[in-house]
Amino acid sequence: MAYKYVFGPVMSGRLGRSLGLDLLGDRICSMDCVYCEVGATRNLTVERKPYVAATAILKELAAWKEEGLDTPDMVTLGGLGEPCLNSEMAEVIIGARQLFPDTQIAVLTNASLIGNPEVRRELALADVVLPSLDSLLDDEFTRVNRPCKGFSPQGIADGLLEFRKEFNGKIFLEILLAEGINDTNENLGRLKNFCKRLAPDRVDVVTLTRPGTVKGVHPVEGEVLSRWRMALESGEASVHTRQTTDRKTMSTEHVIDFVRASLTRRPQTVSQLAQALTVDPKQVRAAVEALLKMGEITSRDDRGETYYHGTGHIIEETDTP
Repeated sequence: MAYKYVFGPVMSGRLGRSLGLDLLGDRICSMDCVYCEVGATRNLTVERKPYVAATAILKELAAWKEEGLDTPDMVTLGGLGEPCLNSEMAEVIIGARQLFPDTQIAVLTNASLIGNPEVRRELALADVVLPSLDSLLDDEFTRVNRPCKGFSPQGIADGLLEFRKEFNGKIFLEILLAEGINDTNENLGRLKNFCKRLAPDRVDVVTLTRPGTVKGVHPVEGEVLSRWRMALESGEASVHTRQTTDRKTMSTEHVIDFVRASLTRRPQTVSQLAQALTVDPKQVRAAVEALLKMGEITSRDDRGETYYHGTGHIIEETDTP
């Protein structure tokens, strides 16, 4: 079947082969980050409601399981927007756990709603939560994350500290650096102190590796990234990746459906897609070429590799914020 809300698996350095669940169905988010790999936010909002019904998501997840594909290392709530905006997130987590009782459940979040006690209770149902916090300085936070009005980096930090007290699972904190925006020494010092208080199971300092949303936003230099990582990264917590040796043989139509759904949410190379889907790279290449001809995906060369992504990924022709 063609999947609308289930996508992947995709390869993740932290989560292994991660099967994604899109809880929004569109680019709906509380932030419009300059580096977002799925493109500019279409609906910038803080309103919680069932943007996609939990029953619809779980129906697709059950169908995916029935196809007899390799069990993923992780089922991850994420997709095109902020999953915590979906007021039925708890039902999705509970239902996913029933379908995959031996697989951990993760949530990718920008942590904007973490100050809400109800959101924290729902997130605590997961096994792993991966929040982002890119700057603790108000001006940097606004420039890099472009949030809805009312959010502050300190408010998000306070919410994460409360969540740490309530959550028995793992927290993998991510900090993404954009050159000349949030790579200051002052931000590094504040985040270092914050990480000592939060004590996350893992800290990942990253920079742009794929096309972002705003033209002119660039990754930091390797020396800067190394310095930040030495100061902040801690812990080696990760998910054990199941070894898969057998490649699946699928119909061309089936592979096209999987590749289309995956590239809508995340730019990837042919080799990344083939590894994650455990499909012959030749089949993936054929699917990519078919989708290019249909105009459903586009390509972009980045550092010697060709990334493919859905045509909805539009880069703003504006100067760096």
